[in-house]
Amino acid sequence: MNIVFLIVLGAAAGFIATRVMNLQASVPVTIAIGILGALVGSVLLRAILAMTGLLGGLIGAVLGAMVLIWLWERYSGRR
Repeated sequence: MNIVFLIVLGAAAGFIATRVMNLQASVPVTIAIGILGALVGSVLLRAILAMTGLLGGLIGAVLGAMVLIWLWERYSGRR
């Protein structure tokens, strides 16, 4: 996957994931969560479901970002 596409997809996924999980975060943190979530989610989703394409990448990115938000909230003492 092209790295620029992954960054754009990750930023969108971070925005969606922070809204779904009701997390108040700054723009850089939201983008970082989304990009890392895109990496984690895309690898996990492709490995587990062998799903490819734009929709699979977006779903994986959002799920990965949501997992990272959950871990961040759980272990950073937020909330």
